[in-house]
Amino acid sequence: MALTWTHKDRGEIRVHENLEELSIDLVDYIAEISEASIKEHGVFCIVLSGGSLINLMGKLVEPPYNKIVDWAKWYVFWADERVVGKNHDDSNYKLAKDTLLSKVNVFPRHICSINDTVSAEDAATEYEFAIRQMVKTRTVIASENSDCPRFDLILLGMGSDGHVASLFPNHPALEVKDDWVTFLTDSPKLPPERITFTLPVINSAASVVVVATGESKANAVHLAIDDLTSLETSPSLPARLVQPSSGNLIWFMDKPAGSKLDGFKFSE
Repeated sequence: MALTWTHKDRGEIRVHENLEELSIDLVDYIAEISEASIKEHGVFCIVLSGGSLINLMGKLVEPPYNKIVDWAKWYVFWADERVVGKNHDDSNYKLAKDTLLSKVNVFPRHICSINDTVSAEDAATEYEFAIRQMVKTRTVIASENSDCPRFDLILLGMGSDGHVASLFPNHPALEVKDDWVTFLTDSPKLPPERITFTLPVINSAASVVVVATGESKANAVHLAIDDLTSLETSPSLPARLVQPSSGNLIWFMDKPAGSKLDGFKFSE
């Protein structure tokens, strides 16, 4: 049974007993937002990340989800991508395709991945242009509060350093405000060349989910969510800067990741 509470500033927190429970709850939530978005405006625009997050979504290809989700209405994007070939083991696209997208009926033309044959800078420019065209045609809703798209759901993993997407602590990419997509050639985590959504885009989404698992994430989770002392405050912790302006923020984690939270009181 998950321990759930709402922080006055940092959204809803769900701490799960184990990864199995987390995975079921996460997939239930995705299916719920998918259904609601399709009812509201005819499509579901979901933004994926890489890493263990994709494996936690694996139950989507199993009953009952594979039969009840309206895959034909899905449009799939990535919050960040490594600038490598689509068949490279570091590719977020490849991970999502192998684990999820190749096993359900999402239309290939609805899968919006980067051009992997150009530089990081050009890949970012082209990806932003493609998304702007989809906003222009109203496939992706425009935010009412900013010059940004309003994706239905952005799914983010979180690193032990508090990074989300490819936004790393103290990196200039955190300061980019005018672009929807920016690029890195010096990522502190390999591979060095990446593209990433910027904070304004992430914070314009209708719903943002941050997933953190494992004890190595516990301190970053604490710094990202809890009310902090002046000594603890880290103004450049990317996960702390995830704050949807008019959307929902939900944190999914297991007990080890949530163990340092002020609200962590699991009943045995």
